[in-house]
Amino acid sequence: MIALQLQKQLHFASFSNHNSNNLNSLRVASPASGSNVALELADIYWDNLGFGLMPTDYRYIMRCSQEKPFLNVNYPSAGVLNYGQGLCEGLKAYCKHDGNILLFRPEENGLRLRMGAERMCMPAPTVEQFVEAVKETFLANERWIPLPGKGSLYIRPLLMGSGAVLGLAPAPEYTFLIYVSPVGNYFKEGLAPINLIVETEMHRATPGGTGGVKTIVNYAANKV
Repeated sequence: MIALQLQKQLHFASFSNHNSNNLNSLRVASPASGSNVALELADIYWDNLGFGLMPTDYRYIMRCSQEKPFLNVNYPSAGVLNYGQGLCEGLKAYCKHDGNILLFRPEENGLRLRMGAERMCMPAPTVEQFVEAVKETFLANERWIPLPGKGSLYIRPLLMGSGAVLGLAPAPEYTFLIYVSPVGNYFKEGLAPINLIVETEMHRATPGGTGGVKTIVNYAANKV
């Protein structure tokens, strides 16, 4: 594991677009305050949510480097673009009928990120840092969490080599960020049997490879 320290950098997204004069209201139990608060929901058509990207209010960023802790991703020479040095995670926040918000075992996602980072020669946040970052991000975007039965708030943590590198080597700087998007139910008709194909010629994972970790390089071949 590379001995670099991730340092937190807050970022409130500037691309959020909503009409504050036309908001729904919901009372939720906020884990941050421990009390019920009135929450204004984002002005979107909740019944028409698909599984796609929708900009929200806030994203979480931590960066680390050997010299300067806060550098922009160095396109086009970033390690993640040249050599695929990156990991992704995915989890969801659900709103219950009583207003509480549920996350399903985020510590397991944090642990998997650390396992992947070790395989990809990257520093990583601790499991505690990961869970707190996830909580902070979805709490800052609470009004984008769909009502019960309407969907969920998809949470996408990313860890990537953002520093410039030309030679085949680990990047000199890394960025850990989290963004979210409200999404509808993946299967609109509900849970139902699906058809599967067993692939015998193209292999996603091989012994000694990276198939056992959630690295971004594993996903491009799936599009064939």
